[in-house]
Amino acid sequence: MTQKTKLLKKTSVKQKTVVKKSVIMQKQMPKQVSREVKVESNKGKAPEIEIVNMVVSTSLKHDIPLEKMAATLPNTEYNPEQFPGLVLRIKDPKTSALIFSSGNVVCTGARSMEKVHESIKKIIKNLEKLNIKITITPEVIVQNIVGSGSIFMDLNLNKLAMILPNVEYEPEQFPGLVYKLPGTNATFLLFSNGKIVCTGTKSKEEAEASVLKLVENLKKYVWTFLEKVHQIFTDFVNFCKNVFDKTFLRVLIDLF
Repeated sequence: MTQKTKLLKKTSVKQKTVVKKSVIMQKQMPKQVSREVKVESNKGKAPEIEIVNMVVSTSLKHDIPLEKMAATLPNTEYNPEQFPGLVLRIKDPKTSALIFSSGNVVCTGARSMEKVHESIKKIIKNLEKLNIKITITPEVIVQNIVGSGSIFMDLNLNKLAMILPNVEYEPEQFPGLVYKLPGTNATFLLFSNGKIVCTGTKSKEEAEASVLKLVENLKKYVWTFLEKVHQIFTDFVNFCKNVFDKTFLRVLIDLF
């Protein structure tokens, strides 16, 4: 075998080897990325959300003597030099009410509208001890709902922080990723084990719909990311083929 033939054979083998490795990398890379991002459910369960806190506001349409209320009723806190409202803690249901002298009330801690109405009735009953009779049925306005649950997905928060919009992630300060869900009022706190906290919605139905959209967005953005990675490696393989084809042609020209 002549020296030229050996060189041609050696170049051809090297060309095939490099291109073969590139094709293998192209096939394997999306699988590796999908394992790193980990957004597919590995437990076969539907996402779930449970209401853990409701923030509501109402008005009793009556002036409230906060100093007298603080002096008469137990479980109250009132420091007008620091804040103009009085805090009333209710044992059953376990809620807290922020009461202002104008009669405006903000109630937190309830997990359902039923518990909200029970709390407001307790406030009105306590006011009767001060000879203050509330004759109206207060209109309750939901300001915010906090829900917690799980989407039963293992999440790589570092990867999600790079591919999702509207996120805040500082793992040195807090282990959760904050994600503002586009097109909704919902903001999510995501954890690597799939646990979530949802805030910003005003009903359980809105919270549940936001969770479903969250899962949809996670899958959409991750698969878009994988498609881009796949395209990059496809372009890389084509580049390798073109480069080694041209290199092989140059060798032939030099030899002959």
